[in-house]
Amino acid sequence: MLSLLNLVRRHADAHADRFGYAPTPFRGLGVVRQLYPGELQVAVQKPLVAICLQGRKRVTMGTTSFDYGAGEALVITADVPTISEITEASPIAPYYALALELDPALLRALSVEADLRAGDTVPVRIEPADPDVTDAALRLMCLLDRPAAQPVLGEALLREMHYWLLTGRHGAAIRALGAVDSHAHRIARAVALIRQDYANTLRITDLAEVAGMSESSFHQHFRAITTLSPLQFQKQLRLIEARRVMLAQGAAISHAAHTVGYESVPQFTRDYARLFGTPPGRDMREARLSA
Repeated sequence: MLSLLNLVRRHADAHADRFGYAPTPFRGLGVVRQLYPGELQVAVQKPLVAICLQGRKRVTMGTTSFDYGAGEALVITADVPTISEITEASPIAPYYALALELDPALLRALSVEADLRAGDTVPVRIEPADPDVTDAALRLMCLLDRPAAQPVLGEALLREMHYWLLTGRHGAAIRALGAVDSHAHRIARAVALIRQDYANTLRITDLAEVAGMSESSFHQHFRAITTLSPLQFQKQLRLIEARRVMLAQGAAISHAAHTVGYESVPQFTRDYARLFGTPPGRDMREARLSA
């Protein structure tokens, strides 16, 4: 873990953006660095595994909170809304984490090859980091200094990480993503459509058809897996994207609202305040002062 921390620290310190994220050349893999305990961050997470290497973080889904620190992994196995907060970090000892977005297609292929059955579908959990996973991650991060080897070995090591995740202590929560006809996989198809067309009006009949379910069954399983209704899910995506546009591009409130599909700016302002706890204008002023 110490060797992995050192590699993550070096890459993050050199490449982290203003939000503390540094991508790597490897698909879906990035590192996170935060120097101070931070404000609450609202997001609709994609399925991922985040291994904390230094510091501590709290993630809340619905009414349940998860605290995790160095040596532990956050496992998210569905597109779910979360509120996260760095709780332990300083310039002397920053928060560092390695995050891997799970690849459902790769999980399905590995599940078939290894004859693995789907497990439970609890969408968020904390587990001790699996040594096989961290070992594969360490060898992958070592390739950052060997660019000629990256296209040859990178995908193989990503595949190995997914295999150990499927078969290790995290496997029970992840296997449903690899089950071709599981409820989680069907709902994931509908979520992909919402993510693609979040700014447009979506019809529940279209989403249910994509998921291969009746409308009543679709509503039931969508809420069970994501904790939200489809329309609530779309609304949160819109608001999160609007905040990103305002922070990253300096867009005006009205422009951001219309970009994500709102026709009424006052309605956008009310919904924004409900989700983030403050109106967009004040939120942007505080974000600039914080920066």
